[in-house]
Amino acid sequence: MAREILRLALPAFGSLIAEPLFLLADSAIVGHLGVDELAGLGLATTVLQTVVGLMVFLAYGTGPAVARFLGAGQAGRAMAAARDGVWLALLLGLLLAGVGWAAAPAVVHGMGATPAVQGYAVDYLVWSMPGLIGMLLVYAGTGVLRGLQDTRTPLVVATVGFAANALLNFLFVYGFRWGIAGSAIGTSIAQLGMASVYLAIVVPRMRREGIALGPHWRGILSAAHVGSWLMLRTATLRAAIFATVLVATAQGAENLAAHQLAMTMFNFLAFALDALAIAAQALIGKELGASNAARARELTGTMVRWSLGFGVLTGAVLALAAPWVGWIFTSDPTVHAALTPALLVLAASQPACGFVFVLDGVLIGAGDARYLALAGLLNLVVYGPLLVWVGLSDLAGPSGLAWLWAAFAGGYMLARALTLGLRARGSRWVVLGAH
Repeated sequence: MAREILRLALPAFGSLIAEPLFLLADSAIVGHLGVDELAGLGLATTVLQTVVGLMVFLAYGTGPAVARFLGAGQAGRAMAAARDGVWLALLLGLLLAGVGWAAAPAVVHGMGATPAVQGYAVDYLVWSMPGLIGMLLVYAGTGVLRGLQDTRTPLVVATVGFAANALLNFLFVYGFRWGIAGSAIGTSIAQLGMASVYLAIVVPRMRREGIALGPHWRGILSAAHVGSWLMLRTATLRAAIFATVLVATAQGAENLAAHQLAMTMFNFLAFALDALAIAAQALIGKELGASNAARARELTGTMVRWSLGFGVLTGAVLALAAPWVGWIFTSDPTVHAALTPALLVLAASQPACGFVFVLDGVLIGAGDARYLALAGLLNLVVYGPLLVWVGLSDLAGPSGLAWLWAAFAGGYMLARALTLGLRARGSRWVVLGAH
């Protein structure tokens, strides 16, 4: 069992960091053009990350559906679900790219930057729209392969795509002197290339199973229905993070800077835990499709224990590093003073975070999207009063940020742990068979 989990989780970790690496490469190349260009990139990528982040259901919905049919021994229906997921990604990509191309100037203007920064942000957004179509197809293709119990191919595609992205961006920005638009064009080409690779892998498998490649509207609508619940679940997560940033902003620039660093650490640690969650999605979907409830519960128990152990380990390392890690990012002593207690709170919450991420993956794999969305809304209701209290208490400095992270890690994440844990202890998520 351990080997099976690691076979899926380790390559998944590598592919998970592909998107941040794309943004890192863009930032490193564009950053040398000037401050306005880098600020424009920051605005544009904020918009893109929000949109793309909400579309992650294309992977999280398609993968478990394919895995469940695969476990039930219905390879044809598995590839039909793959086809529906790919078509949904393509249609959403075309729609969002068209809206984004037309609305880019208005969206950027509403963010209140200087005219020079706005111009660069619009350039990047407009030339990123073809890549948005590719990115959504990559999500769907990644989900298909995860459902087929293959996380190595997405790792290879992500690695080659990252290398191509960096080379193309450098060539277009500095070789062709296309500026920030060149960075967006290079990224779009890389993303469309990755999408083409996934289609080249998935389409022949559909044909081998005799699946018609044209759109099957009932299947697309079914995938969209599940996806809408997963989108709501993701929206609640982003709402919690955004509201937390607003409170940190009100505490002053030093606390906001420290909060950004603490959230960066939170997101980095989440990648490793999300790798386990992705393994859970694929394995749980397959076992439930095979009507093997005992095996599904055994896998769940193993991955929960692993996540708790990993949380204890990372929490201990983070607690030891908390007084010193800030020097990697800034030499400002006031930021360090605020960051250290926030990281200590985050360190203490790591076992709960591991528990949350893995059970989230288990329930996604089980297709329990509706419960995850409704639980997400309930978690926001719990978190809201805590956040309001921190915001109205006039807390500032290190104590203010520590209380903010206590509300986030000790309030919001524990609320998520409770709602997910109670669901996992029950049996309503254990739905056996192909449906």
